[in-house]
Amino acid sequence: MRGRSVPGLVAIMGSLWLAGIGTRAKAADPAAGKSVFNSYCSICHSVQPGKNMVGPSLFGVVGRKSGSVPGFRYSPANQSANITWDQATLDKYLQSPRSVIPGTIMTYAGLKDDTKRADLIAYLATLK
Repeated sequence: MRGRSVPGLVAIMGSLWLAGIGTRAKAADPAAGKSVFNSYCSICHSVQPGKNMVGPSLFGVVGRKSGSVPGFRYSPANQSANITWDQATLDKYLQSPRSVIPGTIMTYAGLKDDTKRADLIAYLATLK
């Protein structure tokens, strides 16, 4: 009995290990995220502290409260959203801004690509 259960256990463990390889998440890449920022975000947002454009500066956005950049005129929806921009909230917001903050004036429809979004958030997290 013992001899038969070991090969079966090895086969099961091997299958589980192989299954895990295909589903393991790739680590987000801040360098790739900078490229995503330049392609999708830089037309409206700056990463320089205090430099607001059409959108507010995204310097220090991770950990910041929504509607809180000095000198930027936010929509009432953003001012009253009371959101802290952590990575999970940014992920939802960047996928569909109007789903997270109905009434936002941000016209961007959302970044649907999970990898690009994760890379972008990793880049934004470096801006401190």
